[in-house]
Formats: sequence, structure tokens, C-alpha cells
Amino acid sequence: MSIKLYNASINSLEKIDIVIKQDVISGSKYIANLIADLIRSKQASNEPCVLGLATGSSPKTLYAELVRMHKEEGLSFKNVITFNLDEYYPISREAVQSYYRFMHTHLFNHIDIDPANIHIPNGAIDKSEIKAACLEYEKQIEAVGGIDLQILGIGNNGHIGFNEPGSGIYTKTRLVNLTNSTRLANAYEFANISEVPRMAITMGISTILKSKQIVLMAWGPAKAEAVKRAVEDEDTEQVPASFLQNHDNVTFVLDEAAASQLTRFKSPWLTGECEWTPKMIKKAVVNMALQTGKTILSLTNEDYNDNGLGDLLVEKGDAYEINLQVYYMLRDTITGWPGGKPGVEIPNHPERSTPYPKRCLIFSPHPDDDIISMGGTFQRLHDQGHEVHVAYQTSGNIAVTDEFVTRFLDFAVGFNEVAQIHSDIPQKILDEARLYIAEKQPGQVDTPIIREIKGLIRRCEAKATCNYVGIKPEHVHFQNLPFYETGTVEKKPLGEEDIQLTMELLRQVKPHQVYCAGDFADPHGTHLVCFHAVLQALQRIKAAGDEWIKDCWLWLYKGAWQEWNIEDIEMAIPMSPAQVRKKRFGIFIHQSQKDSVPFQGSDDREFWQRAEERNAATAKLYADLGLTRYAAMEAFVRWHY
Repeated sequence: MSIKLYNASINSLEKIDIVIKQDVISGSKYIANLIADLIRSKQASNEPCVLGLATGSSPKTLYAELVRMHKEEGLSFKNVITFNLDEYYPISREAVQSYYRFMHTHLFNHIDIDPANIHIPNGAIDKSEIKAACLEYEKQIEAVGGIDLQILGIGNNGHIGFNEPGSGIYTKTRLVNLTNSTRLANAYEFANISEVPRMAITMGISTILKSKQIVLMAWGPAKAEAVKRAVEDEDTEQVPASFLQNHDNVTFVLDEAAASQLTRFKSPWLTGECEWTPKMIKKAVVNMALQTGKTILSLTNEDYNDNGLGDLLVEKGDAYEINLQVYYMLRDTITGWPGGKPGVEIPNHPERSTPYPKRCLIFSPHPDDDIISMGGTFQRLHDQGHEVHVAYQTSGNIAVTDEFVTRFLDFAVGFNEVAQIHSDIPQKILDEARLYIAEKQPGQVDTPIIREIKGLIRRCEAKATCNYVGIKPEHVHFQNLPFYETGTVEKKPLGEEDIQLTMELLRQVKPHQVYCAGDFADPHGTHLVCFHAVLQALQRIKAAGDEWIKDCWLWLYKGAWQEWNIEDIEMAIPMSPAQVRKKRFGIFIHQSQKDSVPFQGSDDREFWQRAEERNAATAKLYADLGLTRYAAMEAFVRWHY
């Protein structure tokens, strides 16, 4: 799918051309084709093609597509000259987190580019040499005729390159301080926030704006607010990406999630004509109620007119009737029976009453996402007599600290002594593991045995959680999907083996319900890969004609990072205070993830705190809109595959 600007109402709000693609894969392919066309046109004219390149999580799929085009379609990079936007400072080029290494790992090592044509700021030079090096970088760009096409990402705070809020439009390549929000956003690449460099070398905004063409990519809901501010608001130093409004040839390529805060999607009734579907009516009225601080049933005709919804009154009639329609839509999402209420036909209930009991398969990307994200629903499905299976998709081993491993190693050694087990092999393994951790350097990849130990710790915690809920041991499945097992934060792309393993489990269980993580803002990216593994497996099974798949519904839950928008929720499971406490104790079983968690992003709350506050906030939103007040709620959206 591709959406371009169509009417004057949208155009008056969006000051930069927008291309919207369905997801990161189709968006990356679109940009890759732009780059390939430019490279080939320059080759035909016997000219060099000068590319400005970005790093970070956003361009990974783009670079993978360019590598594919080189290997499968013969796209040559021999005439390409590259200039990277930025680099951490100080950092050695060999460091796992350096952008020099990133570019070679993801792109340069796999194509036929001349190494002499690669330019990346040097994060290892002496500080006294940086000004001269930055000036030389600018001269090198000018010497080749400037950048033909500059690829950009965008930070959550609106930065481009490492031009943080406050950067002026006339800035050039220079050394900058990184804001705490940027360091927190990038902390997933490091063991902890203290290891993230506090400075970086970056092209300036003036340098970027001199490029002949600019393409900015943004994927996922975390980028949506920054995109909206850059595209629709006035240009300002507080949102450096907004300065791109001053360029004559710039395009933002977004996926649907990154475009979600644009007015044409968030409040399309403000951009001109709007098709008033039930879903659109629900969205408009719910948002109006929240903005005005009123319950749904107390909204008046005056409220509709004052908030840009007069056209809805003209088309659908009096506010009272519209209010009732939306109130009932919200009410019908609430149920204490996530597997459907047996023996009772309830109109508009989120789930089917038959068959009963259902076979339910909960996919958990990490070994604690099940209890954190849907622990109340998890327990209720079991208590209501359904056959519940849990599939832990990855080992989660990189999220176990070395200190926690040391604690378990000490226990194992002591246990051996107490049990008087005289075997040299287990003792040798323990001794080698303890020695490795004692001498381990920051950023060093764990040995296979250390990863096994960390994975074992998390498997034991997951088993204990399932036992706590009452799940049978034979219904607990550890997939250990291969894409995850790299030993580093950087994962492999979803592979065929990952999909096949998922298909095998689905065909083994033949579930009526599948629960899967829909939290695509996960800073590790693991949730998104795990979602695609499940989705592609279900789609292939459906295409193969398996009979059971016709009765299989897919429900998505959010992870620890955020919740569904209330207007999108299709099933809300209320929880009592006692159920909230029980869920908390289930989360506590995952002791390796308690108190201090590696790669936890910018949120320093523990997972149980995030879960409780998110669930309580969802319940409060329902109450604020005039529905029954519960202690907490877990929310789900049905995905039609």
C-alpha cells in the first residue's frame, strides 16, 4: 500500500511530502528502489553516486534489501561514494556499538563498494583533532559535488543525525553532547546506560540541507509524535527534523504506525470530508470525551460542534443517539470470559461461546511476557477450564546479568559439595564459567555455556510461573527460535527455521485461540520478529488448507512498554485487586528480571510496576468514559490474518 497527498486540506497541514507503506519491509523496499534507480542512472552517465547514510535501528531492513539487490539483481556499488551522518565519541572502530562496525556489518562487507569511497566520522581520534577532522569531512563532501541522496532516520525527540533539540539550521559537522533521552533510547545497544557515550560527531543541519534529495524513514509508533511535529508544526530548533520543511526535495517514508499521529489519521474529520464508519465514530467520540473530561453519555450537541464534529451530527443525528452507540461499543468490549462464556449466547461478545473448552496458545517472545502482559487473562483462561499452552519463543538469555549467573553458579557449587557429587565435568564447567565472568570485558559476547546457563535460569523461572498458574508441564513449550541466539542485542532476521518451528507447534496444538505480542515499540525489536513468525506461520497454514485454522482467532496483547489506544481495544478483561496481586506475585517469580534489568530502555520502573500502572490506567479510561470502574484491565485487539 502507498498513500500520497491528495487534497488541499491535508496538504495545508503536512508541509513535507509523505509516502506511507504498510510496514517496515515494504517501506524499506521502496527506499531501496529509489537508491538503486539513482545508482543505475549515475552509472549510465558514468558519474559517481554520492549517498549520505544513516545508522540505528531504522535502516537495518533497508540495508538488508540493498544487499539482496546486489547479490540477486546485480546492483553494483562500484560508483558509489558514501558519507555517514554520525558516530559516537569516544569509541573505537572495533567496538560492537560503533557505527563504523554497524555499517560494515550490515552493508559494506556484503557489496562491491570501493573501501576508499567509504567515509565515516572517526570516533577514536584525539579531542584536539576533532575540529580539523570535521572541517575536512565537510571539504570531502564538497569535493565530490555534494550528497545526491541523504538517508535519515528520526529520533523520538525529533533529532536527525545527532543534531539534538536546540541545534540551529546553520550547524555543520561538529562534536555534540547527547541528550539523556537519546542516550536512554540507544541504551539497548549497551549493557547499561552508563556505557552509552555522552558525545557524538555528527553532520550539521546545514550540511544535511545541502543534499540534493533527502529521504527520511520512520517506523513504529514510538516515532509517530516526532513525525507529526516535524511535518505539521512550525519549524523550530526544538524539533531539528522540522527544518527539513525548508528543503525543496524531501520525502518522509513511513509505516502506518509512524504515521498514526498525523491529523489525517488521528483526527481525519479536521482535514475535510470523512467517512463516518462505526470505528471512526467511536474514535472521534472517545477522543472528544477524553479531551473535554466528560463521560460518553454526557456529551452534548454543543460539544460536537465545538470540537469539529458538527458534520457527524448532520450525518448521524442527535448527540444522544451517537453517544449511546459509542457507549454500547465500549461496553461490549468488556468481558470476564476471554475464552467466551460457555452455554450462553451474548450478542456482540468479543469471543465465541463455542467450542468449550478451547485450546489456547499463548506466544511469549521472552520468558516473562506472558505473565507481564496478560497475566490476569492467562490465569482466567486456565481457571475457566480451557486447555492453555504457553510457547516461549526465545531464551531471553541476554537479559540475565552476570551477577545473577554468579549467584546461581555459587549455588550449584555449594549444591555439589552438599550432595558430595564427585564429577569433574560439572565442576569444570562451573569453574570455567566463573572465571570467564570474572574476566569479562564490557561489550564482550558471552560464551555458549554462559548463554546456556542464562537461558536455563529463565526457563526455570518460566516453568515456575506456569506451575504457579496451574499449567501442565507438557503444555509448556520452549521454542528457542534461532534468530535470537546471537549472544548480542543485534539479532538475525526472521528465518525459515523460525517459521517452520512455529508452524510445527501450531499444528501440534491446533488452537482455537492464539495470543501474541503486538508491542511493536519493543526497543529490542524481538517482539516484532516474534509476531511475524506467528503471523507468517498462521498464513502459511491457512493457505495449506488445514481444517482447524478456520476456527483459530488471533488476539494481540501489548508488552511492558505501552497499551492499545482505548478506541482500538476489542476485548478488555477486568481484574479485581486480588487478581492484580496474584499477577504481581507471578511476575515476581522472574527474579532475574527484578530490581535491575539490562536493556530496559528509558523506563526505570520494574516490569511489575509498568504492568500494574498500565492496567490501572486502562481501567481508569473506561471509568472516565462512564463505564464500570475496575481495579485494572488487560486489553487485546483481534488480528485478522
